[in-house]
Amino acid sequence: MTAIPPSAKAPGDVVLDFAQVCAGYGETPVLAGIDLAVRRGQVVTLLGGSGSGKTTLLRTATGQLRPLAGTARVFGQDLATASQTQLTAVRQRMGVLFQQGALFTDLDVFENVAFPLREHTRMGEAEIRETVLDKLHAVGLRGAAALRTSEISGGMARRVALARAVALNPELVLYDEPFAGLDPISMGVTAQLIRHLADHLGCASLLITHDVRESFAITDYAYLVGQGELKAQGTPAELEASADPYVHQFLHGEPDGPVAFHYPETPAFEAWLARETRRAPARKEGR
Repeated sequence: MTAIPPSAKAPGDVVLDFAQVCAGYGETPVLAGIDLAVRRGQVVTLLGGSGSGKTTLLRTATGQLRPLAGTARVFGQDLATASQTQLTAVRQRMGVLFQQGALFTDLDVFENVAFPLREHTRMGEAEIRETVLDKLHAVGLRGAAALRTSEISGGMARRVALARAVALNPELVLYDEPFAGLDPISMGVTAQLIRHLADHLGCASLLITHDVRESFAITDYAYLVGQGELKAQGTPAELEASADPYVHQFLHGEPDGPVAFHYPETPAFEAWLARETRRAPARKEGR
């Protein structure tokens, strides 16, 4: 599979575009200076460690968080100035696969996938049935339509959630840690489904993950965030070949490097240690 760099397609193909975005909560930034673009038909991966701000960027992309600075556009709509009506219109063109699947436990597999169709369309029952079975077939679970969510495995639940996420044929699909908690077979199946759906639907796909191996197998272009900024970007091959110490440490899972194994000993720690050292004899005498 040939990777697709950001410049390989016409600007009109851009679905999600971040330009020098600063994202965070309240007035506190988590990430700053983020440039990111996702185009139709692309699978783009946003990599980063736990707490690096990946999910913060996802919430910014869906309009849950307004950018603190910079410009975040989805389908050409500036999210910083969008009204609630405009945000709703943007979100209806998106599909989101949440980290834990977020299936409705009181609905069976069929009704979970049918839910967005019933909520956002005027389809008749025959058309809903045909659409839901088609989406379940795409993820290999047509025969599981009548099962309760308690009767399916974690990997199957993630695939049902994926079928629901694409039920409305979205133009942009956001995946929040889609491989978390899955066994190796389910991870491989999920990865190939993400690639297949991007190719089949022609949708833009943004994959939020810290899983390098599975994501790189299906990714066209990747971004790596850490320490509050964008650390690197490029095709999987370009990132693998990077000599940057941070990139190398993250991709190869090395315990020490720019992200130190030992938490730094700050002046506050030194002051605490001095106090504890002075208190130790008194504690001993009091026993």
